Amino acid sequence: MIVKRLASSLDPTRFRSVVCLFRAGWLYDATRESGIPTSIVPMNGAFDVSWARAFAALVRNERVEVIHAHEFTANTYGSLMGRVMGVPVVATVHGKSYFADQIKRRMAYRYVSRVSRMVAVSEDLKQFIVQRVGVAEQRINVVYNGVDIADASSMERLSAIRADLGLERYEHVIGAVGSLYPVKGHIHLIKALPEILRACPKTILLLVGQGELETALKVEVASRNLDAHVRFLGFRSDVPALLSLFDVFVMPSLSEGLSMALLEAMAAGKPVVVTRVGGNSEIVLDGDTGFLIDSESPESISDKVVQVLRDKVRAVAMGDRGRGRVQDKFSFRAMVDRYQSYYEQAAGG
Repeated sequence: MIVKRLASSLDPTRFRSVVCLFRAGWLYDATRESGIPTSIVPMNGAFDVSWARAFAALVRNERVEVIHAHEFTANTYGSLMGRVMGVPVVATVHGKSYFADQIKRRMAYRYVSRVSRMVAVSEDLKQFIVQRVGVAEQRINVVYNGVDIADASSMERLSAIRADLGLERYEHVIGAVGSLYPVKGHIHLIKALPEILRACPKTILLLVGQGELETALKVEVASRNLDAHVRFLGFRSDVPALLSLFDVFVMPSLSEGLSMALLEAMAAGKPVVVTRVGGNSEIVLDGDTGFLIDSESPESISDKVVQVLRDKVRAVAMGDRGRGRVQDKFSFRAMVDRYQSYYEQAAGG
């Protein structure tokens, strides 16, 4: 969603955005609904000449002056095409993914760093690229992802959502937002829930997101007799409103770049319990705006979540400080301004 929001938030007196995707999907629908010209240029395997021709035609027809690529495939081929066509490229890396695992991918990113302006979304990710990929430190910039401070949802809307989800009979709401993939670590949060319930019996866990592990996680919940305390909500378009209902936001990930879900939770004024991975420790001040814990540790999750749920005054203070930290350091406007300055530098002002 960063691509859509960034493309639609640039200064219209200085920039015109077009989006090019490899395939149709939710991002294509979102950009089109926002009125952003969007093209699909399919890529069929490595070194697809037909893709290169179609992409080059798009760049020429739209008179593109700067290419902004995101993630490995787009960064690599976008940088190659930019070099061939004489168009400057900004290449953003959002996660650690798999690019450090093979020499050809490491060589590809070394090439990208030499011909494009490479951007990492956290200092942790930058150091990973330096140490694991062999890119020179001075060739990588850091631009933190940013979010807006959302307006508060109306009490009527929150009451309707609460009633729809059957939350009235619970005293505490734990929330997690993220795709249901192994790297997100939801299994450890589910394993932590029995201990949380021993301390705070009237607690419910809301899991927002969809993915390949949904069935397996539901089986795990059933095997532990937790069905009455867990809701799988799937994809939701009302995440900001849902965040307002959380007493604590939990992110048990095994790996992260710079989590938008975490930033959004803090922007909503929620205390957070998150693993000490990726850029999380650059966002969360441990013990001040939330808690940082070891990954794959249900015991740590339950301990910190219970601390938050039992001390409402401290939880509110943590949430308030977290919201202030996002406003100061991780605002969406600051991210847009940084990228706009890069575009202007790349295009010669």
